[in-house]
Amino acid sequence: MGVTTATRRSSRFDGDRIASVENRMDAVLVRWTPYVGLAIGLGTTPLIARDEAWVWYGVLPLSAVLAGWAWWFVGSTPPRAQGRRAGPVYVTGLLALMAPLVWFSPLFGFLAIAAYSAAFGFLPGRWRYVGLLVASAIVSYTYLGGRFAEFSPLLLVGWAILVVVNTFVAGIFTWYGGFTAELSRARRAIIEELDDANARLSAALEENAALHAQLLVAAREAGVREERARMAREIHDTIAQGLTGIVAQLEAADVADRANDAQLRRHHIDTARALARESLTEARRSVAALAPSRLAEARLPEAIAEMAKRWAETSGIALHMETTGEPVPLLADLEVALFRVAQEALTNVGKHAGATRVGLTLSYMDDVVVLDVRDDGRGFDPAAHRGPAGGSGFGLAAMEQRLLRVSGRWEIESAPGEGTAVSAAVPAIPAQERDEG
Repeated sequence: MGVTTATRRSSRFDGDRIASVENRMDAVLVRWTPYVGLAIGLGTTPLIARDEAWVWYGVLPLSAVLAGWAWWFVGSTPPRAQGRRAGPVYVTGLLALMAPLVWFSPLFGFLAIAAYSAAFGFLPGRWRYVGLLVASAIVSYTYLGGRFAEFSPLLLVGWAILVVVNTFVAGIFTWYGGFTAELSRARRAIIEELDDANARLSAALEENAALHAQLLVAAREAGVREERARMAREIHDTIAQGLTGIVAQLEAADVADRANDAQLRRHHIDTARALARESLTEARRSVAALAPSRLAEARLPEAIAEMAKRWAETSGIALHMETTGEPVPLLADLEVALFRVAQEALTNVGKHAGATRVGLTLSYMDDVVVLDVRDDGRGFDPAAHRGPAGGSGFGLAAMEQRLLRVSGRWEIESAPGEGTAVSAAVPAIPAQERDEG
């Protein structure tokens, strides 16, 4: 947004600068050149009319009228001569006053710049070239000496040639001036379009930022809902079932007590005690699943090793863990995903596989980190079950979804009677890249 704002300010500055320069040029060419021409003519006429006092009876009134004429039509801001009808009136009057002034004194030919600029600026379409032709005829008359030159056919030919040359040169400059003005207008239009585009881009960026914030909120809320649903399934499939079993065993023990069967009573109490311990373990695991505190206290290999050791002690299943490659800290989301997959894979083995040995390998490679969990249990058909027992717990599908959220990959190999091999891979993105981002 900062770049967009800077570009918009720069384009506005260019447009304002162009407009300012053009306004100053208009002020010089349109407003002041009539007075400059009159000043030069009045200042130099005495050099050629020393003994002709009568000249001033024509020059002074005409000069005063022309000055007032120019002041009325081009002295205001904006000039009145910009009007559709006022422009031709101003140019006609300017040329009509310039012609007798040039006759009295050819030095008033310096009014040519004012005449050319007025014809170009205030006459419409091709009429500007007519104005240039008349102005060129008046100016060419001054080149020949004006009223001081002796009339002859050769003088008339020379005057005609000068009219053609002056008109051609003035026309070239007029055309080029129009072309330059058109380019200037086109550039201003482009600058205005750029300003509009930058404004729309800025608005779009702000809208995208708002949408991004909304998406983050929605994603966070979806994550919370998903975690709550997972915990609800965990409680229903483990703790609730365990408590139901405990209640059933205690009720059976009460029946055995009334029947004076001490051995059966002891059996039900021992079973209830085992179920209570198992439920306690499941409860602790579910609570720990909310936030893997082991990852905050240790690196991923050590956290998984500690969790696996506790699982092996509780389940009574032999477990061998191995780490290959050079362990590096990963982004927190990646480490949490691998930790959860290892945790749930071992839980599923303990609940469903009937295994005697489990192997767990954590492999650090150049671009990926791979977790493999293998057991020698009864196996299953992956295509026919969501999980090893087809239950509604965390299951294989949920573990796969967790990996997909961090751009990971998931593979499983199993068959009835042949054990199960689970493989999870995540991109090896170092933890420091999060800080740099």
